[in-house]
Amino acid sequence: MATVNGFVSSLSVNNFSEQKLKMEVWKYPRSIQKFSLCYSSSQTRFFDNLRIRKVIPEKQLFVSNPRCEAGSNPKIEAKRSSVSALELLKTSAADRYTKETSSIVVVGLNFRTAPIEIREKLSIPEAQWPQAIGELCALNHIEEAAVLSTCNRMEIYVVALSQHRGVKEVTEWMSKISAVPVSELCQHRFLLYNKDATHHLFEVSAGLDSLVLGEGQILAQVKQVVKTGQGIPGFDRKISGLFKHAITVGKRVRTETSISTGSVSVSSAAVELALMKLPESSYATARMLVVGAGKMGKLVIKHLAAKGCTKIVVVNRTEDRVSAIRKELENVEIVYLPLSEVLACAAEADVIFTSTASETLLFSKEQVQALPPVSSQIGGRRLFIDISVPRNVGSCVSDVETARVYNVDDLKEVVEANKEDRLHKAMEAQAIIEEEVKQFEAWKDSLETVPTIKKLRAYAERIRSSEFDKCLSKMGDDIPKNKKKAIYDLSIGIVNKLLHGPMQHLRCDGNEIRSLSEILENMHALNRIFSLDTEISVLEQKIRAKIEQNQK
Repeated sequence: MATVNGFVSSLSVNNFSEQKLKMEVWKYPRSIQKFSLCYSSSQTRFFDNLRIRKVIPEKQLFVSNPRCEAGSNPKIEAKRSSVSALELLKTSAADRYTKETSSIVVVGLNFRTAPIEIREKLSIPEAQWPQAIGELCALNHIEEAAVLSTCNRMEIYVVALSQHRGVKEVTEWMSKISAVPVSELCQHRFLLYNKDATHHLFEVSAGLDSLVLGEGQILAQVKQVVKTGQGIPGFDRKISGLFKHAITVGKRVRTETSISTGSVSVSSAAVELALMKLPESSYATARMLVVGAGKMGKLVIKHLAAKGCTKIVVVNRTEDRVSAIRKELENVEIVYLPLSEVLACAAEADVIFTSTASETLLFSKEQVQALPPVSSQIGGRRLFIDISVPRNVGSCVSDVETARVYNVDDLKEVVEANKEDRLHKAMEAQAIIEEEVKQFEAWKDSLETVPTIKKLRAYAERIRSSEFDKCLSKMGDDIPKNKKKAIYDLSIGIVNKLLHGPMQHLRCDGNEIRSLSEILENMHALNRIFSLDTEISVLEQKIRAKIEQNQK
């Protein structure tokens, strides 16, 4: 991937114009580092103070050897690669795991990197999120996991015991559940690690990474991830903490900035798109049908009512939700019909909005061809606005001369209208996100001392236990139980007293005067003094346990 710990060193771009790259570069200054772009023409250009936007898919951007300029010696490079490979083989697995720490990783696809044809295959219904978390955490190098699956994105957040192995396992799992080949997923996925992964989720929660800037529904979806994950093994301390902090960020950005002022949701953008495609003279007479009365369907109905629509036919599995909406919109005639009547209702509608969780098509090409034509006053074409993922309307319906189909990817036409205003609002929110990222990273980094605390206590316990046994063997077998207990308690008390000071200097509960850097310095000092780094690493222990469990 293009980023390593949030930075870019040397980037190779094939058939990727400088102008297109600049369009994808994030416009807000963050941690910066000079990088070079190596074109196929061997021209090298340098850009300063820029950070590559994370949404550039891997098929367009990948890390290359800094020696990619013309003039490098292939023989020398081959020899150097051979030596590197040999040294890598000489390094034991235990040593590599000791040097590596667990990472927060996001493997994702969104509306910028993948078309809806790919995203809908990867979509995971909310009811299946717990099962997905369980399957992900069963992988050898995945410790924690969460799934964020919406109409515009499919993102897997994990705590990986090894970055490379974790990404490989998650990608293969995504390929398995979707039947999309790994090679194709790699063309569309994006990868983010640690601080960049945190920053990305905070942007998502704040509505900065949405198709419609500042939309509120994404914050509700992030909240649902936490609600669904509660009590699920694998939705543990780091991932749970990350998503809970993301909710705080989303609320704060919307409270302290104007990001949500005048913003629109996917549902309202769908209504705007429909009105853009209808003749203006037909606004009052167009017959509206909404299929699905869930969250998005309800918003569609409300926005249609706000635009002056006085009669809306709603098709849903049950009438309960429709009745609730009817009570909220007393001035609008809302007609309910069951899902079995969807084709009959479509025959009498000019504009059809679909927003259901159905995994099968509701409208095929053959079914749409059989529908009666619409009035020439409407434009002679029946409009299908499909904001479902997976889609409810077959893509081949567009081949029907009397129909036009639009999906969530077509909403870009609506949101591009106020791009300048959107960018200005996003800049206001970035300062808040940067501040919150620092706070979360400080909390996450403080957890790094936990393995040292465990190893130090285990180290002391081994010594205590060994010396206790030696003492008892010297005293003979006829020692009274009360004396054994007194000696045991004495040994425990000495160890606890000796460890109290070091342990206090390793803990960070938010009330300590010591800075995080001082705590981490103490951790490294204790690791050196007691040779704790030579112990089998916590990561390796976890991986061994996982592999043994999977082999049973």
